[in-house]
This record gives sequence, structure tokens and C-alpha cells, in this order.
Amino acid sequence: CFCYIELYEMGWNLKDGLRDCLVAAAPYGGPIALLKEHNRRSPSARPQLEIFSSSGLPLASFPGKSGVVKQLGWTVSDDLLCVQEDGTVLVYDLLGGFKRHFSMGNEVSQSQVLETKIFHSPYGTGVAILTGALRFTLATNIDDIKLRRLPEVPGLQGAPSCWAVLTQDRQSKVLLASGPHLFILDNTACTPVTPPGLSPQASSIVHMCVSFSYKYLALLTDSGHVWMGTSNLKEKLSEVDTKIKGSPKQMAWCRRPKSQQPSAVVMWDGLLLVVGECKETIQYHLEDDSILVPELDGVRIISGTHHELLQEVPGACEEIFKIASMAPGALLLEAHKEYEKESQKADEYLREIKEQSLLSEAVRQCVEAAGHEHEPETQKTLLRAASFGKCFLSNFPPEQFVSMCKDLRVLNAVRDYTVGIPLSHTQFKQMTVQVLIDRLVYRKLYLLAIEVCRYLKTPEYQGVSRVLKHWACYKVQQKEESDEVIAKAVSVKLADAAGISYSEIATKAYESGRTELAIKLLEFEPRSGEQVPLLLKMKKSPLALSKAIESGDTDLVYTVVMYLKNELNRGDFFMMLRNQPVALSLYKQRLEARIAHLQSAVDEYYKAKNEFSAKTTEDEMRLLRFQRKLEEEKDEQLVGFSLQDTMTTLLSVGLHKHAEQLYKDFRMPDKRFWWLKLKALAEKEDWEELEKFSKSKKSPIGYLPFVEVCIKHHNKYEARKYVAKVSPEQKVKAHLAVGDVEGAAEAAIERRNESEISTVLSRCSATTDHLLVERLNRAKATVPKK
Repeated sequence: CFCYIELYEMGWNLKDGLRDCLVAAAPYGGPIALLKEHNRRSPSARPQLEIFSSSGLPLASFPGKSGVVKQLGWTVSDDLLCVQEDGTVLVYDLLGGFKRHFSMGNEVSQSQVLETKIFHSPYGTGVAILTGALRFTLATNIDDIKLRRLPEVPGLQGAPSCWAVLTQDRQSKVLLASGPHLFILDNTACTPVTPPGLSPQASSIVHMCVSFSYKYLALLTDSGHVWMGTSNLKEKLSEVDTKIKGSPKQMAWCRRPKSQQPSAVVMWDGLLLVVGECKETIQYHLEDDSILVPELDGVRIISGTHHELLQEVPGACEEIFKIASMAPGALLLEAHKEYEKESQKADEYLREIKEQSLLSEAVRQCVEAAGHEHEPETQKTLLRAASFGKCFLSNFPPEQFVSMCKDLRVLNAVRDYTVGIPLSHTQFKQMTVQVLIDRLVYRKLYLLAIEVCRYLKTPEYQGVSRVLKHWACYKVQQKEESDEVIAKAVSVKLADAAGISYSEIATKAYESGRTELAIKLLEFEPRSGEQVPLLLKMKKSPLALSKAIESGDTDLVYTVVMYLKNELNRGDFFMMLRNQPVALSLYKQRLEARIAHLQSAVDEYYKAKNEFSAKTTEDEMRLLRFQRKLEEEKDEQLVGFSLQDTMTTLLSVGLHKHAEQLYKDFRMPDKRFWWLKLKALAEKEDWEELEKFSKSKKSPIGYLPFVEVCIKHHNKYEARKYVAKVSPEQKVKAHLAVGDVEGAAEAAIERRNESEISTVLSRCSATTDHLLVERLNRAKATVPKK
């Protein structure tokens, strides 16, 4: 049993409806993106994209980037994805603001996009591409792009008749149909599969769809049969003959989460067909071009004039409203109606329910049915009946009733035509309150979001404060109002809000080019530790130093002083310190402490090594000479409690001459010094100085450490410079470290080392490096056995 619910009369004014339009609607009552056909085919023209709410009210209209658009889709966070023919994916926010772009790889760019699907997986939003070369490329999560090229389908001569993305065992796969054959593509293999019990009359599969949860699958054959079963193709649930053999425009799964009845919706021009477990079908005639939007508990149908929801009638609603129903909920509803008429029949109905001890069940049915209804008057009727029944129960828990009343008030508010989020109660519970608040914030519906938070008593840091912070970040980007007006408005609105960081709002103002506004907002930030970093970033050094001193936090003051020392020239630095006696005094104290640490470190070194000998006087002279240099440099960063710590610190702050002097004066082993300097230069990413160091003389530690330290800091370009210098016995390891498998193979073959050849073989791909694998195996066979 299915019901057809009208959600909205669409507010847009589309001259030709949805004809010749590329349309994408987000699930959970999300927004609708629309692109006219004549706007998407020109490679040079900029397509005009339009975004509407589910009620058809405009949210944004903007020109996209130039290029042929192949597909539109939505992410789980309501960002719009625009897939272009060259494999570029553009990401826009809900109101049309460009966020970023990414590519689906060189192969897609060269072969061009033939078809694409945007899907949701446990990892996030994914994109699947079928290229002109008939190969599939997947990105399972667009927020962490890892492209996967799926195996080739044997014997595939043209585009598959249909395909879909499946999510099974936390892995995304592609199911495709080529004629009568079905294949599943995963990371490693292309596996032919056969749906159990598929009609023998079928010679090809022309359409397929996956359920919202990816657990079920529906296949439409050229003979007009719809096969429904589990998505792992192990179990058949139903098969129905539609008696229509034409290829449909769209097909979608339509099943409630806890329903036992499989059902799918197939749409042709002007006709919508619902097929289920029984052999009968339900037909609906469509007056306009429409699209189907699969939902958790049904299918939304959007046309140029209307927006409707088709779903299986919820069990509680069916029990109460079916003709001549004797269900407890139906009797309680009748009892309440008679009570309002002041009829004694109300007592008769109540007695009948009580005699069966089903009054609690009757109340529960009415509450549940109210949640599934979209009409407020029907909701009220059912809730009044439930409230009436509760009066005759002494121990009925009120939580379910109270919670449903709150949920319905929120749902009715967001379903309003001006908001246009037609959530069902099932979807709302799956989505959670936090996500709904986020969606309202994305639409800039801050007042409604705050009212929802307050009504549902959401914790302030998750609710009102979070919404106000988003509002303030949006407010400071507005160019129409002056800095003073915005700063005052923000301070007034946020005065009583808990846990809001003004520094985050000030940062947004600074990023929008409003430095003075950012400074004004920082005045409201009570934590100096939050003020100072942004002031330094804005190059407001004197103000940052003053704020740090006002805080009384010596560590914060010292952090600012060190930042200024690195940013300013020597003269300006000491001039600023003279104007800040507190900072100057602290700087002197730290400087003296560092020198004292150095003296203590050298004393400990002598004691540990027991090197006081006839040369003590000469060594002491070296130490005094070195200390004098440090005092002249006034380098307060020198921290050391051992000789090695001191050396590391000198290298890390760039005092290479001092480090080398210490190395010579105290006879540090060559290998230790080279290791320390190598690590220090790599930490600083001073690649030019590292190259000079490598050429200064022959390295006592070899050159493999140079390769490894560059790779550790993600710089293969620099690492390759040192591969040629690596000793022969380490050549294979060096080549593999920089990803040069062929070079590693050459080195292993030249050395005729079986272990090294095996190591290289383990890094080769059987599909892309088969020639190299053969060569290595031949070489391995000629290696003499030990």
C-alpha cells in the first residue's frame, strides 16, 4: 500500500519545466541544482547554474567555470559537485560560492568522461567515472582524494547498458551490465555474476538501481521484468513483469527502513510504475517531465510545477486509517472523536480497548502515526487522541509523546514553504538535530536555527553559541556596513553567549581584508593568548607585545619577543625593546640563563669525559673564546644541557660556524656531527645548504641518509640528487626510496644479488611492470646459488 503526498507547489518559474535540463536534488529534502541543456554543451561558455530550495525558491544563480558539464550532484554536507568532461570536479557551497576543485586523474582527462555517478559511502561522498576508454576510475571520498582505477572488463566493446556503484564490506564497487552479462569490479578483479532466478526471457539488462542503504538492488530487463534482490546478488526477493519493454528514464528503490516488502519505482515518459512483492503494479500518470530522488523512506518526485513524496504507507498509519480497522489506535481515535461530540460511544470504544489491555498500544500507535503525517491538522488529531488515551493510564511513560510533539513542531517549521526542507520524521531521526542545524546555518537561516536550538534545549556550545559564531563570521564579511557598526552588532549579539572565541571571528574578518575590524573584535576577546597570534599574523607587532605584557604571562611575552627578533632587523628589534622595559628585562634574564646553561653543559662534558689534563688550559681558552662569540651574538635561543643538545640547537638556529667551532674544539666524532647537521638542515628544509654540505667533503656516513632524510620530509626531487653518490651495496634501497623501480632493478641485476632482486620484484606491479618482472626473474635464475 503506497501513498502519494504533495509537498509543495514549486515556486520557480520554468518556462519549459524540467525538459532539457540537467537536475540534481540532494537527499533528506535538500536543495535542487539545475542547468539548462543549452548551457552545458559549449566547452568555452560559462554555464549558468541555479540552486533552489525543495519548494522551488531561488537560493543562488551564478556562472560556473567554462567547460562541458557531464553531471551535477550533492555531497553529504550539501556542497554542489559539478563534473566536467575533462574530469575536473568543481565544488560550490549551497549559495554558489566556489570552494575548490580537483581532478579525477590524467587518464580521465585524456580519455574524457563518458558517464559519471556521485554516490555516498561510509567514508563520505564519492565520484565514479566511466571514461571514453571504457575504464572506471573511483574516488571514494572527495575530502581525501585517493583515485582507484578499476580492472578492465573483458570483451567490453562499447558503453555498458547500465551501471551502478555498490558499497559492500566498507568497499565501493561497480556493478555493470553488458548485454545479458553482469560484472562486479573491485580493486583487484572483474568478476562475472548471475542474479538468482532472473527471468530467462531477458536478453539484456537495461536499467538498475541500488537502495538508499546499498543493501538491495533492482534490475530491469529488456523483456520488461523487474528483478529485486540483495545487492550481493545472493538472494532474490521478487520479480515482476511490467509488460512495458521500452527503456525507462529513471528507476529508484522505494522501501521503508524496517519494511519486509521490496518495492521499486520505474519512470517512463508520462508514466510512473510501482512494482513490489506481488505481481500487481500501481500506475501513476505524470503530466510534466519529472525526476526521481531516492530517500531513506520513499521517493521524491519533482516536476516543473509540483514536488511530491511517494512512499509505502507506514504501518501505524495503515492500522489506524484503513477502512473498518479494529486496531487499538483506530478505536482510540474514534473514541476521542466521540468524546469531542460528547457522545457516550467514547466510553464504549475505550472499554473495548481496555478489555483487550491494549490502551498503551493504542496511544503508541497514535503517537507514531502522528510522526509520519505531513498535515499539521492530522498530526494534532492523532496527538490529541493519544493525550486522551494517556489520561486513562497510570504508568504510561510520557517521553515518547513529549519527544514527538517537539519533533513535529521542528519539522513543521523546516517544512514551511519559505524554508523548503521537507524532512520526514524517519529522515529527521536518521539525520540528527546537529545536522539539521548545520543545514539551516548553510542557508543563513540563523534565527530559525537558534529557535530550534532553544526549543530542543540543545547544549549551548553545540547549539546557540555555534550558530551565533557562524552568524558573526558571515556578518564580518559584509561590505555594506562600517567596521564600527559591525563590531558593535557582533558584541551585542554575542554578549551572553558562552564559549565563543572572538579571535576566530576576527580571523575571518582579517581574511576578508578588514584588518581594522579584526582589531576591534579582538578587544572583546578576554584571553590574551588568543589575541596575540592573530595580531602577529596581521603584522601588528607593537600591539601584540603590549597585549602579551598586559596578560602577565611571561612565556607569552617571550614568544612575542622571539617572533619579533626573527621578523625585525637588529636595530628595530632593540628599539622596540627599549620602549617596553618589561620585555627588555625578560629578554636579558633569558639570555643570561641560556649562557649559564651553556657553561654548565661544558662543565658536565669535561667531568663526564674526565679530560682535565695537561691541555686543560688550552681547552679552557677555546671554551672562553667560544663563549665570547655567543655573548657577542646575544643568541638567546641557545639551550643546552649536553654537548649534543648544544650542537643540535646551534645547527637548528643556523649558527653553523659556531657549531663547526664546537665540533673542532671538543673533538666530536665525524659521524655524529654529520648526522646532527644532516637532520638539522632537513628539519629547516634548507635544501640548498644541505647540498653544499654534501659536497664539502666525502661523507663519513655515506649518502643513503641524505636520500632517506629528504624522503622523510616529502621531497623526492632533492632525494634524487644523492642517489648517484650512494655506495653500490645501498643503491637498490636508494632507488626504491625515491620510487625508481627501474633504477633499483638495474642496480640489483648488476650486483647479481638474489635478495635485492626479490626486494625489487615485491615492489613491481604484475599488470604495469610485466616486462620488468620478466627481466628480473631471468636475472634471478642466473644468480649462482650459495
